[in-house]
Amino acid sequence: MKSSLALRTRVLTTVLFLGLFFLGAWDGFGVSPVLAQTTRATETGTASDSVPDADYEARLNQVLSRVIPQLETEIRRGMLDGQIPSITVALTDREGELWAGAYGESNLWAGTPASTQTVYLIGSTFKAQSTIALLQQMEAGLFQLDDPVNPYLREFQIRNEEPGFPVTFRHLLTHTSGLPAAYGGHNVWGETVPPPLKDYLARDLAVTGPPMERVVYSNLAYSLVGYLVERFSGVPYKEYIQERIWGPMGMSSTAFAPTPEMEERLSIPYAPDPNTGRPVAAGRTKAEVWPAGIVYGTVHDQASWVRFNLGDGSVEGGRLLEAETLDLMHTLQFRQFSGGRMGGGWGYDNTGYGLTWWTSERDGEKFFAHSGSVSGYTAFVMGNRTRGFGIALLTNGNRAHPHLVRICNLAMDLLAEELEESR
Repeated sequence: MKSSLALRTRVLTTVLFLGLFFLGAWDGFGVSPVLAQTTRATETGTASDSVPDADYEARLNQVLSRVIPQLETEIRRGMLDGQIPSITVALTDREGELWAGAYGESNLWAGTPASTQTVYLIGSTFKAQSTIALLQQMEAGLFQLDDPVNPYLREFQIRNEEPGFPVTFRHLLTHTSGLPAAYGGHNVWGETVPPPLKDYLARDLAVTGPPMERVVYSNLAYSLVGYLVERFSGVPYKEYIQERIWGPMGMSSTAFAPTPEMEERLSIPYAPDPNTGRPVAAGRTKAEVWPAGIVYGTVHDQASWVRFNLGDGSVEGGRLLEAETLDLMHTLQFRQFSGGRMGGGWGYDNTGYGLTWWTSERDGEKFFAHSGSVSGYTAFVMGNRTRGFGIALLTNGNRAHPHLVRICNLAMDLLAEELEESR
């Protein structure tokens, strides 16, 4: 990161009643009053840094005292309108986490208040993490983005390709490959389990049309990305992600399968009852496309992930990607497929796909985002690369995208107005 300052988290935990109207509305769910846990993260440096740090700390506290109440109003609105039992949120700039908060209950039956350490399923916000792992192989000279993929596959091939229209690596990372969406869900407590990744791909890896015909969001493509990372690196995919992606970013509470310690903090997934509209517990799921986003984590880890994308590809003690490669991830790849809106209505001008990331522009500023959605969970991350601010949201609400988009847009606008740009 640009600063060599050591990050120290000072937790100021406060229990706040969020307003009589809000409490009354949630009492309709038969739950206890909603509480908020908030934390402030600060940085300290050497003695010579103490005065500037103190000045910035004082200014930041003043800014947050204005920003957070406005943000909480939108959070409350989103929870009520979207029937979202709990939300955790973290704000970050390029240098560190600015603030985090938790709202609602991670377990309605038990009345467990959500915490910023509560574990949620992060879904497809993981896809770009897997993309970094693949692009590391590109930087090692093992392939080029516009190479056809099939020549690199030994145990199976992408079937149904038309002559002269091969699927390339760039197609995989922009949902233009012609591969279908796919999912292949399995109940966590059920009698079936996903097959080994190699067997799944050998069975199902087939295009339904030529590449570049249209954008089809494809979990199958990102399952292949996971396989390719393992194929190129010679390291089991899960191990590679843990050691080469999450570890260097300090994402110690992110995992494909929650550790026992994470499971103790695991939230319950909820979806609206079709008759009453009230949230009821949803089944946990595994999926045959698990490399596309069956991943669990906390909002602090998600803030670390957003922060990496606000920077230049470096982490403390090293570099994960060259700055040019990270910039490429955040650059619109195919203008002919731009101009619409992404999940939840996200986007400003020239909205489309970079390499995995959703990208958009407004008044010369560059934004990125992505959602994650698996039954009973919705996640969202967003950043302003120009100003260096970002936000991460995790929830145990079902298909809550529009509500999270509103929260994210407001947070970016408030930080830009109050702080102008990152440290």
